[in-house]
Amino acid sequence: QVQLAESGGGSVQTGGSLRLSCAPSTVPYPKYCMGWFRQAPGKQREVVARIDSHGTTTYAASVKDRFTISHDDTENTLYLQMNSLKPEDSATYYCAALFVGYISETYCAQTRETTFRYWGQGTQVAVSL
Repeated sequence: QVQLAESGGGSVQTGGSLRLSCAPSTVPYPKYCMGWFRQAPGKQREVVARIDSHGTTTYAASVKDRFTISHDDTENTLYLQMNSLKPEDSATYYCAALFVGYISETYCAQTRETTFRYWGQGTQVAVSL
């Protein structure tokens, strides 16, 4: 069973930066689609960014040009660099992943949230004025 361990959340002021990390306990297949999701109190969970083993990235419009998703293939660790943080970015952030033997170049961007098999427990991000 794959477990995802997240770290890096915390409290910052508006305009600050944080970097989230997510490391799987094991990697059952070599190809992946991984993403960051977030859920604010009283709101639905939403996708923030995704990346696949081709290196293709996609972002929610609300975070584009402020957040950067990346994956270190040597360490098998997923990152989310968050800059210019705003109060509306406050949420619990979740790492999610699926691992397969083959992945097309368009699969990750189109895959549904429910397709992600593995989820982290979440890390809190709080941005104050």
